[in-house]
Amino acid sequence: MKILKFLLKAIGVLLLLIVLLLASLITTMDKTPYQEMDYYKVWKKEISTVVADTSGVTGELKIGWAKVNITPATPTPMAGYGNRRGKQYEAIHDSVYVRTMVIDNGFTQVAIVAADLLIIPPAVTKILQERLTKSQIPFDQVYFGATHSHNSVGGWGTGIAGLFFSGKYDQGTVDRLADAIFQSIVKARQKLEPANISYSEAIDTTDIYNRLVGEEGKVDPEIRSLIVTRRNGEKAILSSYAAHSTVINSKNMRLSRDYPGVLVDSLENGRYNFAMYMAGAVGSMGPIEKGTDDFDEMKNQAYGVQTSILAGDTLKRVNERANIQSITLPLPLREPSPRLTMGLVLRPWAFKKAFGEYPVFVKAVRIGNILMVGMPCDFSGELVASLDSYAKTKGLNLMITSFNGGYTGYITNDQYFDRDLYETKTMSWYGPYNGAYFQEVIKDIIDKLS
Repeated sequence: MKILKFLLKAIGVLLLLIVLLLASLITTMDKTPYQEMDYYKVWKKEISTVVADTSGVTGELKIGWAKVNITPATPTPMAGYGNRRGKQYEAIHDSVYVRTMVIDNGFTQVAIVAADLLIIPPAVTKILQERLTKSQIPFDQVYFGATHSHNSVGGWGTGIAGLFFSGKYDQGTVDRLADAIFQSIVKARQKLEPANISYSEAIDTTDIYNRLVGEEGKVDPEIRSLIVTRRNGEKAILSSYAAHSTVINSKNMRLSRDYPGVLVDSLENGRYNFAMYMAGAVGSMGPIEKGTDDFDEMKNQAYGVQTSILAGDTLKRVNERANIQSITLPLPLREPSPRLTMGLVLRPWAFKKAFGEYPVFVKAVRIGNILMVGMPCDFSGELVASLDSYAKTKGLNLMITSFNGGYTGYITNDQYFDRDLYETKTMSWYGPYNGAYFQEVIKDIIDKLS
């Protein structure tokens, strides 16, 4: 009888400990409207400090560009698909690069950086925040984006989750990527030449679909491009499109830039001396895969996008003495609450332990009547159309890109928030209403810089 009582007490204590442990790890979703949250008030205070540069004081526009190879000397983990569990790549299909364009109007310099990576890793960003100073170009004046290839270099993710999406963390890889980005900026600054910029929009509806809700949802079919023409006749292009770089499937273990690599190479073999690509509002947007295998599909996707770019609408010339303004602002959010079920979520401390903790910010660059806004997420293509139209009422051509050096998961259309889907459950980390909140953030930036 004594043994039975002891066992019952032991089981009771164990159950109590389990309940307490679960209570410390798990809670319910907070659905307080974002306008009532403290972080919203903090954002409004941050954006209120921004003042548009309307001085009109500019000099001759000069632009330089460069690229640095970031292909590892030996196999590394490959970032992108969680079901790979951080396995190393087995072969190299095509090399991966960092490409940078520096734009200078005699008073302000900005650098636009596009890396053939899944994202710009926050661990890399942290190093660059310390290294990018006024002696080169300050961090706040560097605009980051990624091609979002799911077959590129890993080894940069921190926390437990990093093991799944980018493989075991390697400080050497992080240092090497940070140095490559830094060197690409240095080299681009050394190659400044007189130039002008034009803006172009093209429509491609045949190479993109809504992968979240299919025909129920919308797509962002625009390919937005900055086109540079130097006085010596050399030309460069920076293009952005919303279709995910997931043409290559998770079983394919070859290092590759996916379709953006084929696109950039084709543009450089044709009309342009230099080409760059940045993933646009790729949230919920997938590529339409047409072909006999991954690499055939990759070529066909790139060909479709290139054909649309080259047939784009009439170029909208930017003044050769255009104002340039760049901002980097902290982006306050509610506490992270990744879902375990549709109603139960991890507590913030548990999320931070699993994923690591890094600053989150929004970046924007205005060059004449072009406004680029870089978001720290997979920003949904469904959220772009109204913002694009709003920017045009202010006389601006808007380009929204994802993966600006921070990362907050997926930001999708709020109407799908309670659907049990990958983007809205597994990759939705910061609670409800972020579609509307992030849209408001971008509108605020448009208002301030217009």
